[in-house]
Amino acid sequence: MASVAVCPGSFDPITFGHIDIIKRASKVFDKVYICVLNNSSKNPLFTVEERVQLIKDVTGEFGNVEVEEFHGLLIDYAHSKNASSIVRGLRAVSDFEYEMQITSMNRVLDESIETLFMMTNNQYSFLSSSIVKEVAKYNGSVSELVPPVVEQALRVKFQHT
Repeated sequence: MASVAVCPGSFDPITFGHIDIIKRASKVFDKVYICVLNNSSKNPLFTVEERVQLIKDVTGEFGNVEVEEFHGLLIDYAHSKNASSIVRGLRAVSDFEYEMQITSMNRVLDESIETLFMMTNNQYSFLSSSIVKEVAKYNGSVSELVPPVVEQALRVKFQHT
């Protein structure tokens, strides 16, 4: 039986930190589904469709990664993909409390699906989509934080040339 994992997030936009986790997960699992969630508590810059396309653009080299959007409970999505694991990236201790709450709730919903935490590469431990958007908004360079296609999409959103 193939090992299948789900890697959820809002990815608004995808960063090198996200890509680091996806790449490493793709080496551990036979199949990885990137599940782009529409987080109602966030005000996204990019539409779900734009985020899905950007992720597809930057993960195309990983042959075992698929990108989809999903609205609803992550556990339901994991069931629909026959996933046995959820992969979550952690940057710092500050991420852990929030992630622990989500993991605990997911275990209540289905204790057979394990959540695995991966620490991001140290060079990306400070990196968040929010920081990227803030820098890009004021025309700062984000070339070391996101792939070129994402940098271009940010320029278009903020009308920088």
